[in-house]
Amino acid sequence: MTGDATFEEGREAPLYLGALDEEDLKVLAALVQDAVFPASEMSWLPRKRRFAILLNRFRWEDAEAARRRGRDFERVQALLVVDNVLRVSSQGVDPRERDMVLSLLDVSFEPGEDGAGQVLLTLAGDGAIRLEVEALEVTLKDVTRPYRAPSGKAPAHPL
Repeated sequence: MTGDATFEEGREAPLYLGALDEEDLKVLAALVQDAVFPASEMSWLPRKRRFAILLNRFRWEDAEAARRRGRDFERVQALLVVDNVLRVSSQGVDPRERDMVLSLLDVSFEPGEDGAGQVLLTLAGDGAIRLEVEALEVTLKDVTRPYRAPSGKAPAHPL
C-alpha cells in the first residue's frame, strides 16, 4: 500500500455513537442536522428517564462522496436517545399535532451543576425541546439501511 486509507475505502456500516460530553455531542449534532421526523415519533418515558426520537437523518458522512460520484443523496432512519432525563419541556411544538413534521437543526448542551444540565433540541421554525438531564448521555443509532433522499438534494441553509 502506498498511501493512507481514505474514508471512501472503508466499509459502509450503520452508525452507533454515544456522547458523554459536549465535544462528543457536537459530533452527534452534526450528524443529525436536518433530520426530519413526525411529532408522533417522539417518546418520553419518565420511569426509564429516557427521551427518544425515531428520525430520518440526512447522511452527511456520505454527502461529499455522493456529490463527487454523481450518486443520489441518502437518508437513514435512526434513533436519537437521551438518557437520564428528569423533565421535558417544549416551545413551538403542539403535542396534539402528531402528524406535524419537524426538522432538527441542532443539539446542544447547557451545563449545570455536578454534571447535570439541559440538552436543547433546536427545531426549524423557532421550535425547541428542552431536556433537563441528571448527566449527559446521548446515543445515535442507525436502524435501517440508507435510502434515496426523497428530494434528491442535500439540505441547504441560506446565509
